[in-house]
Amino acid sequence: MATGTGFRKLDEHDVFRGDRISVGRARFAAPDGTEFERDVVHHPGAVAIVPVIDDGNAVLLVRQYRPALDQHLLEIPAGLRDKEGEPPEDTARRELTEEVGMRAGRIEKLCVFHNSPGFCDEQVHVYLGLDLEAAANGQDLQGIEEAHLTVERIALDDVARLIHDGRLTDAKTIVGLTLAREALQG
Repeated sequence: MATGTGFRKLDEHDVFRGDRISVGRARFAAPDGTEFERDVVHHPGAVAIVPVIDDGNAVLLVRQYRPALDQHLLEIPAGLRDKEGEPPEDTARRELTEEVGMRAGRIEKLCVFHNSPGFCDEQVHVYLGLDLEAAANGQDLQGIEEAHLTVERIALDDVARLIHDGRLTDAKTIVGLTLAREALQG
């Protein structure tokens, strides 16, 4: 509900319900009373973690296939908030172990952001993973894409160049790495 703005959600009905998302058709009223409709994608949310190594000079990223783009992307480890009631910090720790085979001695929250609020309610929690050590159970991969991912070491000094030359295009990765550089290099 958009309190204080004069906009009101009047109703919504399901158009599609899948394994990970649902799509609704919602009707709203503008401050002047005009009614309008919008498609709204509902997403369970995600968590991402920037795994820091080499005394804060580098990070571990994963390169994995993304079917929606039909490409491999270089990203920070991340996953859906698909376990009911799981705190985002726990999801971050779980994803770090599953995708990179590491455990963080400590994590720090970097931010929470909305990927595409013009049509989707997805919220992403981003953490910094510090004091890493190998996890006892290693990489416990969940999906077919994760089973074929690779882990790559990236120097934090290379992040700006990788963004500018288009080798990093994933929003959560750009946000996470930019904030990690700021937090670590002050």
